[in-house]
Amino acid sequence: MKWSALALGLVLLAPTAGLAQSAADGGDNWPHFRGPTLNAAVADNPNLPETWSQTENVEWTTEIPGLGWSSPVVWGDRVFLTTVTAIGDFELPKPGLYAPRGRPEPPPIEHDWLVYCLDLETGDVLWQRSVATAVPSFPRHMKSTYASETPTTDGEHVYVRFGDLGVYAFDFDGNEVWRVEIPYKRTRSEWGSASSPVVYGDMLLVLYDNEEESWLAALDKRTGQEMWRTPRDEVSTWATPFVWENDLRTEIVTNGVNRIRSYDLDGNLLWEMDGRMSWAAIPTPFAAHGRVYVNSGYFGDDHRPAYAIQPGASGDISLADGATSNDYVAWYQPRAGNYNTSPLIYGDVYYSLLDRGFFEAYDALTGEPVYPRRRIQVGASFTSSPWAYNGKIFALSEQGDTYVIRAGQEYEVLGVNSLDEMAMASPAVAGDRLLIRTASRLYSIRNE
Repeated sequence: MKWSALALGLVLLAPTAGLAQSAADGGDNWPHFRGPTLNAAVADNPNLPETWSQTENVEWTTEIPGLGWSSPVVWGDRVFLTTVTAIGDFELPKPGLYAPRGRPEPPPIEHDWLVYCLDLETGDVLWQRSVATAVPSFPRHMKSTYASETPTTDGEHVYVRFGDLGVYAFDFDGNEVWRVEIPYKRTRSEWGSASSPVVYGDMLLVLYDNEEESWLAALDKRTGQEMWRTPRDEVSTWATPFVWENDLRTEIVTNGVNRIRSYDLDGNLLWEMDGRMSWAAIPTPFAAHGRVYVNSGYFGDDHRPAYAIQPGASGDISLADGATSNDYVAWYQPRAGNYNTSPLIYGDVYYSLLDRGFFEAYDALTGEPVYPRRRIQVGASFTSSPWAYNGKIFALSEQGDTYVIRAGQEYEVLGVNSLDEMAMASPAVAGDRLLIRTASRLYSIRNE
């Protein structure tokens, strides 16, 4: 089934930079979920903040109404994020693992789906736009929101997905360029949607895995018209697709419960593997050291695999029974996968942050353990993905505390920075600023 796209303007846009480097260059742009590389390891910069609180090293803070776990994205002097407000009483999210199923009936109150643009220097709201005002016709998990997908931008437009509502393009002045409706499909356990769009070249990539009709599609970023759509034999997943520019070709790598898959830029399948993934495929693939890393780790499963995959694969590259590698799978760890967070490679170490407050490290080249599972803090829970710079790993808990962990061969918590409010969005790094979204505010953290 094709989408209908309403084109409101036509502007020629420049292609984005490649996505597959192993570390961000520390520039001013953070164009999509987890930054330029989808591996939030940022080049060292002594001006980046390492300590903060609600008052220390806070350049500005801006209240964001409603509920939204989308992460901020940055281009130049603009910051974009989304939220959904509602009139009336409804169930608010709370930290921790609870409620294995979402509410089957949506909240029976009017919601407003909003796109925000802020000034990076001051935090002032430059514009906000409503894409829809209605009583929701589709459910969500009570810990999630109707604004959980992170926007993406190419410096000319910002592209926003609101789950089972649609995809929207705005120019930097807040003018709507086009919109595309996405028909609602049932997701596993009524969790709703969460996969973020990614812009690459002239394409906007959208992945929608569900219980009825899963697909990966490319839209023309200038008009919203569908360029291609590839059906997927897949159940619900929540990972963002990754564009991998390796030495041999450019491919689109997707996580999945049934299969890990890679496609060419026309949507044709290049390779796939049965990773015997866990019940929920949420972490986003990313690349480092010339390999792509894919994992899943639902906390209730014994098998929580992580894989490092070499470029150039074709066909079925599934591991043979009992094998830990083959011609294209460089290494496999059966219990290194993550549940909600995405892992991080910083230097030669693969760091895994688990939802219930554990942290572990592996050699990124061999998969061998660097150090075993360590408890960060009793009672701390994590959904936000970790980031790194200046020899330190930063892990933001749902309770709003960022644990600063020494990078390298030995585990050590160096300090804790508290914002004292629930947080589930992954931060953005822009120049010498760190942008952290909590339940009600966006903070610009910058050394004073």
